[in-house]
Amino acid sequence: MIEVAIEKRLGAFSLDVRFDAPDSGITALFGRSGAGKTSLVNALAGLIRPDRGRIAVAGVPLFDSERGIDVPPEKRRLGYVFQEGRLFPHYSVRGNLLYGRKRARDADGPSFDTVVALLGIGDLLERRPADLSGGEKQRVAIGRALLASPRLLLMDEPLASLDNARKGEILPFIERLRDELRLPVFYVSHEMDEIIRLADLLALVDQGKIAAIGTVEDLTSRLDLWPLTGRYEAGSVIRTTLRGHDASYGLSELAFPGGRLRVTKLDLPLGTPLRVRIRARDVVLATERPAHLSIRNAFAGTVVEIAAERGPQVDLKLDIGTAEQPVMVLARITMRALQELQLAPGKKIFALVKTVSFDRHSFGRHVEGEVY
Repeated sequence: MIEVAIEKRLGAFSLDVRFDAPDSGITALFGRSGAGKTSLVNALAGLIRPDRGRIAVAGVPLFDSERGIDVPPEKRRLGYVFQEGRLFPHYSVRGNLLYGRKRARDADGPSFDTVVALLGIGDLLERRPADLSGGEKQRVAIGRALLASPRLLLMDEPLASLDNARKGEILPFIERLRDELRLPVFYVSHEMDEIIRLADLLALVDQGKIAAIGTVEDLTSRLDLWPLTGRYEAGSVIRTTLRGHDASYGLSELAFPGGRLRVTKLDLPLGTPLRVRIRARDVVLATERPAHLSIRNAFAGTVVEIAAERGPQVDLKLDIGTAEQPVMVLARITMRALQELQLAPGKKIFALVKTVSFDRHSFGRHVEGEVY
């Protein structure tokens, strides 16, 4: 496990963070600007010294105020990838990567060839950073960090400076890093699309504290956390498995406990486990089984909870799974619809989702998926 229990006063801001994270997979730190995400990873890296507390990775203390332990940053064996690549401009890509390997000393870790292949940078080795795109620079920066054989990789909004096209270019490589190296990663972001695609564990950071920690599926389905996860783009995340393709109509079917979700065809093999984000504003409710509609996804369910916050719009939590395996989704409807349909907890409903409401940002791989 990775243990974090630290306090730090930074002017008028206080960091008071306590949580444990697994020693593999991606732990996402999500929150608004100024919430304390970067201060937290800087404390992990040794760039900020906590006033008190303890940081340990796999039982090895990096900081322990009671025992007087404060390992210098260069000896913590933590890799750090910043928003900008911060490559050495006078080195080639190969030189930047070998600098990372030089820092590895005798530690075990991925080989030079493994990292180059993993990140797809073999054709960039003789180029200088000035000749690289933003996405290429970040891949090289990740490679340099990996070749230092870190026991934990810190990524502080590594895609924030990239446009959507470059983000789309680099996300698959971060997924490969997660799936193939099994290296623990702390990933800082304020973009929920990135979190859904990459994260195994989600920690919500608010005003210097961990407001909640858990799976992406659990936290995104909690109505009380919407002020932190973002109400406008709010939605739920469900786990599915790719179970079929309909080539004649260009569709794919994703199975989950309770039904099958039809989406635009995915170029992935059958059996692929996928997270799917369903936005609350894309869910339509009916009190009777719908007929003669263009919407292809309709799931029987039950109203579980109605948000206490009321206005012209109201948010509901629904269960569209089975008795053995509940599956929570969120819906946003008008207050008038709520009253006219007489919706209340326990009410049986049908949740409808348009196939065309899903785009490339709606999907993310998960490694240990159930089979449906």
